[in-house]
Amino acid sequence: MLTNYAYRDAMARLTGAVNIISSDGPAGRAGFTASAVCSVTDDPPMLLVCVNRSSRQDALLQANGVLCVNTLAHQQEPIARAFADSRLSLPQRFAAGDWSAMASGAPALDGALAVFDCRLEQRLEQGTHAVLFCHVLDVRVADGEPLVYFERTFRQLQRP
Repeated sequence: MLTNYAYRDAMARLTGAVNIISSDGPAGRAGFTASAVCSVTDDPPMLLVCVNRSSRQDALLQANGVLCVNTLAHQQEPIARAFADSRLSLPQRFAAGDWSAMASGAPALDGALAVFDCRLEQRLEQGTHAVLFCHVLDVRVADGEPLVYFERTFRQLQRP
């Protein structure tokens, strides 16, 4: 029988880009580190983002209805760590980087490899998490080396 530990151990071997999910709006600022992000379709442009339903961030994202997916460069690891630290307040997390507002009003991390400015289209609940389907309104890209997460560790991926 599959145990939660065995599943989590196998998932630790699934390399993922490191992202900061950020939002701002009527409910205030929200932000957390996530690797559970992927493309759904390019017509219309849609991303999928997973968020823990017990997290305060989930309610903030729902109330704001907009978010940015900020894909991190390797030198932004300290920002990833700040947004993953639940002991830090949201103002402390956002102080770890420089931010500018996208058209939706969601904060975009300056220097991120990619920023996807999104409107929340649909939210589905599955187990401990909510799956957010996000319509991409605009993007911003930059050059650099990505930050990835593999075997429960941040790592730099270098181009050949």
